[in-house]
Amino acid sequence: MDIIGEDYSDAVMYGQKWEGRSFVGCDFTEADMRGLVTSGCTFTECTFDRTDLGESSHTATAFRSCRFDRAVLASTRFTSCSWLGSTFVDCAMRPITLEETDLTLAGLSGARLPKASLRGMRLREANLQDADLRDADLREADLTGARLLGCRLEGTDLRGARLDADGLVQATLRGARVDLDTAVAFAAAHGLRVE
Repeated sequence: MDIIGEDYSDAVMYGQKWEGRSFVGCDFTEADMRGLVTSGCTFTECTFDRTDLGESSHTATAFRSCRFDRAVLASTRFTSCSWLGSTFVDCAMRPITLEETDLTLAGLSGARLPKASLRGMRLREANLQDADLRDADLREADLTGARLLGCRLEGTDLRGARLDADGLVQATLRGARVDLDTAVAFAAAHGLRVE
């Protein structure tokens, strides 16, 4: 059963456990959702402005086209989740744990995630413009079509990651660890001829 258009602004949901719930167009602005545990839930086009989700845990939960503006996601765990098309603006995200989470089309412009573990993540067509991913683990991540203009990837481990030519030109990659295929693609993207 879908819960549609409910207003949970300022609600206190501290430490609750939700399983299989579906929310559509709901407003969680400034709600206290610390310690919330979700499993198999779906949030579609929901608003999480200034919501405190600190120390919460989410498994197989989807956040589809949701908005997180100045939300607190510190010490939060997402396992086998989806952030498809959701946007994150000025959110407190450190530390955050992401495991097997799909970040396709996620808006993470300006996100501060240095040293984050994003190994094997799907970041296809994600907006990572001006994001700080210095020293992050992005091994085997799929960054195909991601917007990386001004993205800081210094010292990041990109071995086995998939990046297109635009990303290799737009991001700051000084000191990043790459495999041979990415090194050749980087050289080609910068107009070098590898013979």
